[in-house]
Amino acid sequence: MRYFRYAFLAILAIVLITVALANRAMVTVNLLPQELSGFLGWSWSLTLPLFVVIFGGVIAGVLLGFVWEWFREHKIRAEAARARKERDKLAREVKTLREPKSRTGDDVLALIDDAG
Repeated sequence: MRYFRYAFLAILAIVLITVALANRAMVTVNLLPQELSGFLGWSWSLTLPLFVVIFGGVIAGVLLGFVWEWFREHKIRAEAARARKERDKLAREVKTLREPKSRTGDDVLALIDDAG
């Protein structure tokens, strides 16, 4: 299984290097369209190689997906935490019920002693 992972990572590295070498041309990334930047009076632009823009978009998409799933699964994690607390509470209760009763005498007095 370890060799499959290494083979996959090697193929992925080769593909990424090939994409980077094929897309070395410089591109200008603008924050605003030309018409809007002329209207506002300021323009922010950055000149980068195309592969940086491509890889940046992929990374931003993956991060956005991770954050989206984390928020989507919040209810599931909260329900699991509640179930875990309930399970632990019930396990403690079963443990106390299975302990041999060392006291002899009145059950009512034993209940009052346990409550206090």
